[in-house]
Amino acid sequence: MPVARPESSDARIIAHVDMDCFYVQVEQRKQPSLRGQPTAVVQYNSWKGGALIAVSYEARKCGVKRSMRGDEAKKVCPQIHLVQVPVTRGKADLNIYRSAGSEVVSILSKKGRCERASIDEVYLDLTDAVENMLCNTPPESLESIDEEALKSHVLGLNKDGSDIESGVRQWLIRRDADHRDKLLACGTLIVAELRIQVLKETGFTCSAGIAHNKMLAKLASAMNKPAQQTVIPLSSVKELLGSLPIKKIKQLGGKLGSSIESDLGVNTVGDLLQFSEDKLQERYGGNTGTWLWNIARGISGEEVEGRLLPKSHGSGKTFRGPQALKTIASVEHWLNQLCEDLSDRICSDLDQNKRIAQTLTLHVSAYKSGDLDSYKKFPSKSCPLRYGASKIQDDALILFQAGLREYLGSFRVNTEGSQNKGWAVTSLAVSASKIVAIPSGTCSIAKFFHTQDPSCSSAKQSHEQIMQGSVPLLPLRSESHSVVVPTESQIGLPETEYSITMSSLNQPEENLKTWEDQEAHNVLAENKSPSLPSGSRSCLELNQTELKMEHSRTEEAKIGNLVSNLERQQQKRKTSKDMGTSSILRFFKGRNNSSSQTLEHGDTRILPSSATESLVLESVSMDNFLGQDSQRREAWKYRNDEIDPSVIDELPPEIQEEIRAWLRPLKRPSVPKHGSSIDHYFSPTKNT
Repeated sequence: MPVARPESSDARIIAHVDMDCFYVQVEQRKQPSLRGQPTAVVQYNSWKGGALIAVSYEARKCGVKRSMRGDEAKKVCPQIHLVQVPVTRGKADLNIYRSAGSEVVSILSKKGRCERASIDEVYLDLTDAVENMLCNTPPESLESIDEEALKSHVLGLNKDGSDIESGVRQWLIRRDADHRDKLLACGTLIVAELRIQVLKETGFTCSAGIAHNKMLAKLASAMNKPAQQTVIPLSSVKELLGSLPIKKIKQLGGKLGSSIESDLGVNTVGDLLQFSEDKLQERYGGNTGTWLWNIARGISGEEVEGRLLPKSHGSGKTFRGPQALKTIASVEHWLNQLCEDLSDRICSDLDQNKRIAQTLTLHVSAYKSGDLDSYKKFPSKSCPLRYGASKIQDDALILFQAGLREYLGSFRVNTEGSQNKGWAVTSLAVSASKIVAIPSGTCSIAKFFHTQDPSCSSAKQSHEQIMQGSVPLLPLRSESHSVVVPTESQIGLPETEYSITMSSLNQPEENLKTWEDQEAHNVLAENKSPSLPSGSRSCLELNQTELKMEHSRTEEAKIGNLVSNLERQQQKRKTSKDMGTSSILRFFKGRNNSSSQTLEHGDTRILPSSATESLVLESVSMDNFLGQDSQRREAWKYRNDEIDPSVIDELPPEIQEEIRAWLRPLKRPSVPKHGSSIDHYFSPTKNT
């Protein structure tokens, strides 16, 4: 829905830079022999020669259009060169085009706030740059003006057909122009310079629009292509919008635009001038009505966002005609391909840009046999995003099954196997959104166990941890924490090094030494396990070299310090007055072979809490295990109501019920009331 934003009282200069048939230019740079030749880039789909996604201007002169298929384009232009988009995992791979677009953005962003709107278009806020130019080197003081700037199209100028370049020169250097037009003149010179720089450094041509807001700048960039630029002064806005079709405006190309045309009987943006703001608000609501009133007058307060990176990542594929997916197995196959592609992109984003995606969304288009109204009504589904291709694949399939049940109108539909209930999928897409930067200064939980562990780590370490263990990255709904006990496969240690034999705890001291040595390995393993962030938390790991050095310490020193440390811990527990807390060692020392409170499933060990409402784990300094003297850190605890239920949902089904029983709060005993007034609860002394 469009949002009405008031326009700034200060003049702004906004440019919209649009690359000319960008996909073709990227292929022509790879194959210079294609320059000047009719060329089109096609999707890998072999049906009717594939869909055209970019057409060169030479091919357009021959009558080739983007709406054509490859076979049709060859009939219209036999000499056309059809270049296929690279294919990865059975779908188009656009990475080479994204990288080429990044080259252009890096050049344009040097002059002002830059917003990357898509692979091949960018918004620039040049207000500061033009203000500086107007103060220091105004256009009228320039000895010469670049030829590219003189080729600019200034709307409303040279209507009499006089020499264009001469008229543009006079417009640029006018001393009697108002302040806004002088700023536009400076913007014209700056954009011309940027376009020349882009051509020199990348070999790509681009077109641009320069105006006082984003809406007008985007309209201007499309008016004269390729390799040209257009300027819209305020005095020409009414003329431009007076004949501009309604659906040419962004956000009016769909149902809203059609509704305006039919309900109000208008065809152009200028036709909206006859309606008052109250009338438009009455029909379309306060916000949309005000937005339409502003648009009719060329007013738009939308800011250029300082964004060089995409707001989301997505991967999708369409299945037209006979290629439509009609079985769960075929849907699962393509979801796996799309999720692998998405996983690669978000991990690359994490590694390069230190950003984490938080939400996974599935978009599906489908239809039911014999029900034309059902087309494209498949509900979109979302869930917290967990890093790791296999986890994303599992979650995407669950989202599809939930959406399919809702789409078919029954929650009893069998979504397993290959059964079909008269449905067909025509497109699948997965996206990762709510991308946030990893906050600086985030810390690993491992610091509670190891005083030598650096509190923060680099983004490279974060990426390695995500790829190692694929521990779920679950953005929580609050600031609470979840207790996750890592599995052996996540830790990466052999079973003999990680598992603890509970019966050894009741054996003589010689066996106790063996257990103590294993316990030291366990704590090291816990520190090595990836601990991914929830939401914007960073995922950190210990330095591997440092761990190897610690492992090289002599067995005698470790065992001696372990024994002394355990004795101190036991003495402290005996004298402790806080009966609701317990050391983590209690869970190992207080169990025997017959205990059923410690459950193992596969490689996962879950340690239940006591009957109290809080699970309190007393941190034990790793240095005590390694023979170093250091101060113990403060105890850290988790309350039952702070544990994320989604963590329990990932446990094996047969133990979920018992875990929930442990976490269920105990019934509080009823106590007699000591007073009935609120004064009783705040009284410093009890009434006798």
